[in-house]
Amino acid sequence: MGRKLAVLWAVLLVGLAFPASAPAFAQEGERGATLRVGLQQQFDSLNPFLGYTLASTEVFRLIYPTLTNYSQHDFSPVPELAESWEPSPDKLTWTFHIRPGVTWSDGAPVTARDAAYTFNRMMTDPAAGTANGNFVENFETVTAPDDRTLVIRTRTPQATMLAIDAPIVPEHVWSKIGDVAGFPNDQEPVVGSGPFTLTEYQPEQYLTLRANKQFWRGPAKIDELRFVNFKNSDAAVQALRKGEIDVVQKLTPAQFDALKGEQDITQVKGQGRRFYELILNPGAANSTGARIGTGHPALTDVRVRRAIDQAIDHQALVDRVLGGYGQVGGGYLPPIFSDYHWTPPQPRRFDIAAANRALDEAGYARGADGIRRTPQGEPLNFDFVLHGDESADAQVGEFVKQWLGELGIAVELQPVSDNQLNDRTTAGDFDMVISGWSANPDPDYVLRLQTCGARPSPDGGGNVDTYLCDKQYDDAYARQLGEFDPTARRAAVQQVQERFYDQAAGLILYYQNSLEAYRSDRFSGFTMQPANEGVITGQQGYWGYYGAQPTELARSDASGGDYGTAALVLGGVVVLAGVVVVLVVFRRRATADNRE
Repeated sequence: MGRKLAVLWAVLLVGLAFPASAPAFAQEGERGATLRVGLQQQFDSLNPFLGYTLASTEVFRLIYPTLTNYSQHDFSPVPELAESWEPSPDKLTWTFHIRPGVTWSDGAPVTARDAAYTFNRMMTDPAAGTANGNFVENFETVTAPDDRTLVIRTRTPQATMLAIDAPIVPEHVWSKIGDVAGFPNDQEPVVGSGPFTLTEYQPEQYLTLRANKQFWRGPAKIDELRFVNFKNSDAAVQALRKGEIDVVQKLTPAQFDALKGEQDITQVKGQGRRFYELILNPGAANSTGARIGTGHPALTDVRVRRAIDQAIDHQALVDRVLGGYGQVGGGYLPPIFSDYHWTPPQPRRFDIAAANRALDEAGYARGADGIRRTPQGEPLNFDFVLHGDESADAQVGEFVKQWLGELGIAVELQPVSDNQLNDRTTAGDFDMVISGWSANPDPDYVLRLQTCGARPSPDGGGNVDTYLCDKQYDDAYARQLGEFDPTARRAAVQQVQERFYDQAAGLILYYQNSLEAYRSDRFSGFTMQPANEGVITGQQGYWGYYGAQPTELARSDASGGDYGTAALVLGGVVVLAGVVVVLVVFRRRATADNRE
């Protein structure tokens, strides 16, 4: 009996470490190729109406269609599900002509009615507008006169009509989902029509996509795409070196430098789409204006927020945290989007003495313990919420804690998981928190995050960043949204950023370069976006993975490699609980909720 149990354990462990790969869509005579990508961020949700982290939105672009796409060359709008379009003379009605012959992965045709259903659901169901509600906020009606014609009428002219990259879902599937907020969408088959379809998901371990043989552009050259979760980038880098994964993203500068010259590994350094931001809670409130969360009252004073920014040495963070792989922050939009990037003409330069004088003048006197107090006597003790698995957050936290200590402000560092950080941010449960977004080529999405309209209703929802609610900002935001002249719109977007900088609710610390590496002995031909200084992962579209070309070595490894070990050993922690579950039920665990 003991021998049989030992054999059973061995078999189960091997089965967990080396799961059988899904059938491949390879050409006859070829063996399958699996591209394995190391991922250090959790999927906040696989529901395209809810998920908004970079990890989730990247998967949505691989599974679901959008009306238009962004060119892999220069981010310009290009046709996708909509093959052409035209606006009315007054710019209030837009007619999109849907591409014929596109099908969902279950064989049903993709029609204009699917797009109309998606947008109407976002307009009428608050939960369905959680992630992308800003795209439809100005829509008046969305109709589908026939299967190939989508008509969108807006209340006011909207300059972002070619930048609506909200995932479109199949009506015949989602119309049966009554509660969008409670639907995880993580059980296969997940019906999509993009270049890949979801075949397997183990929360916090891995997610597997299979190439869609019926994709209208033609099938990808790889058969499977697998995202393998790691607790930290060190574990991901070691897996790359061992050949257990093929692509690693979000490398630290030290890791990137250490990979230089390594055999069969190619480095990729590109301009990033992300800004790295320190949010100072300006007085979080919901859409009715009622205060929520736990923000410190001193941070509602813009003078305090500006003084904190003046006490942070942005250049030192670029040099010492990024190792020089980045640019000093200032304006809201990263330099990669040169049309809209803005640099403050009179930046708040690092000056501890000036910041101390500003707090003295504002009435925040130091107590006997050296900690400043509000005029009402409350000490300036701030909690600082960080991503617990990001080394950059830990370093930034220590620097900021030291600098603010020189101002008489006490800081408590609170590292938490990605999902906990997201939950606390959206609940206003913080004084200071690290944030960051990947901006789109059209800036409207991230600009809208700072408006009063982005705040949650009393029942929740919303898609907010800093909880800034400022009439001047909102007025400038509305002007840019309705401006179709490119030059005038650029000027309007700069005015929005100028007001955001002035209010100092979100301090843009820096724009980090995107540092990646891949196994060149297994894959080549990655399509970079943009063509100059572009990257493979985190793109606006699916180009990087869709264009990957496997080598003979990758094609000969039909099993997809040792991804099971990488999935199980997350930063050195073996997930033995999975073995126990298998012993009990002999099947993959299903998860009802992806959030922590």
